Amino acid sequence: QVQLVESGGGLVQAGGSLGLSCAASGRSFSTYAMGWFRQAPGKEREFVAAINWSGGRTLLADSVKDRFTISRDNTRNTVYLQMNSLKPEDTAVYYCAVGRSSWIASTMGVAYDYWGQGTQVTVSS
Repeated sequence: QVQLVESGGGLVQAGGSLGLSCAASGRSFSTYAMGWFRQAPGKEREFVAAINWSGGRTLLADSVKDRFTISRDNTRNTVYLQMNSLKPEDTAVYYCAVGRSSWIASTMGVAYDYWGQGTQVTVSS
């Protein structure tokens, strides 16, 4: 059974940092792109970041560029999201997902197959 488990969320003050992890089990995803999405209350889910199978290419949403970093460790079947200089508008449930190809094909959620249960990130002002 494929399972993605996010961890590392929590409450942080504006300007602070958090690091999220997403550990996959049930199969290896080392040949697939991975992504992070988020959904704030009352808002639609939005793309945050993606990384190709090798980690050699990444894509970040304009709203988080220069503040967030996505990385992966294929030996651990884990993808990471390092979030710095957090803002109250970053408050959301963060989800990791597995892409359908090795490359970053899309920033849309429909291009991703498996999803984690999400982890809450709250940034206080």
